[in-house]
Amino acid sequence: MNILITGGSGYVGSRLIYKLLKETNLKIVNYDISLFGDKHLPKSNRFIYCKEDIADSRKFEKAILENNIDTVLHLACISNDPTYELNSELSKKINYDCFEDLVKISKKNKVKKFIYASTCSVYGVSDSPNVTETNELKPITDYNKYKALCEPILKKYLDDDFTGIIIRPATVCGFSEKMRFDLTVNILTNFAYNKGYIKVFGGKQCRPNLHIDDMCELYKILILTQIKEFNGEIFNVGTENLKIIEIAEKVKSVIEKMYNKKDIEIRVEESADIRSYMINSDKIKKLLGFKFKKTVIDAIEDLCKAFDNKLIVDSFSDQWSNLKVLSKKEIYK
Repeated sequence: MNILITGGSGYVGSRLIYKLLKETNLKIVNYDISLFGDKHLPKSNRFIYCKEDIADSRKFEKAILENNIDTVLHLACISNDPTYELNSELSKKINYDCFEDLVKISKKNKVKKFIYASTCSVYGVSDSPNVTETNELKPITDYNKYKALCEPILKKYLDDDFTGIIIRPATVCGFSEKMRFDLTVNILTNFAYNKGYIKVFGGKQCRPNLHIDDMCELYKILILTQIKEFNGEIFNVGTENLKIIEIAEKVKSVIEKMYNKKDIEIRVEESADIRSYMINSDKIKKLLGFKFKKTVIDAIEDLCKAFDNKLIVDSFSDQWSNLKVLSKKEIYK
């Protein structure tokens, strides 16, 4: 089996590629222009790196054909709201405008399976403690809106020979070979470990969370498993629904215990971010039998161990924030 991953140089994609190389015999093609760097990528005779633009349909088709691709996992996007808004026109081009071409090219060239990574933030703001896949989508930003609009595009092209599945992941956390410190658990852990205090913006907003290792395990299962009976299905993927302040309290507790500290301060500041939602992931557990194995606390501990082992250095450098990296690039100025 040959798989092409768009956005494989990113936070989740990089972790997944290392996992697939270690645990499978797959041939893996990473199709990514790598705006956030590529020095961390592995070297293997089963790994091919196509450093190309996702919006270049001709080169995308060439990569599909030359590598006899069976499965496409579409991770590539400009992710999170502030990063998207740096250049909303370019972000729309990457996240939405080219999406239908990717699907059509895949189907035309005999790709059997297309897995699309949407986002749980398509739910926007909800007070419901039990948001399922049938809940109304209420995206409140363009990033959320266009992630949502890609979902029906994929479903339109699916049939018995071209199967697809849509994943709506929660906010991912934990260590990756390509770290991001602009995600909630990761941010708070970085501050607590390296600064001795935690800075919380708002705090009352609820977020579902997902350990990166569980995210990668699910993608591995979907890549390796026949999904015809779930063709066109949408799945929430997340575990602990927590208020931001509750995540901060977990970080404080873990680090004080691990390092015998008593003085990690939580500093709360105002925030304009009103996104707040809690998801229910029973469907993926029931239909696919998927089991979440790791928690937010596991993610915090994993990050601490990575700091201890010097796997992450200069963690407040701009390189660990998508927003800060793109804000320095000419196309985003």
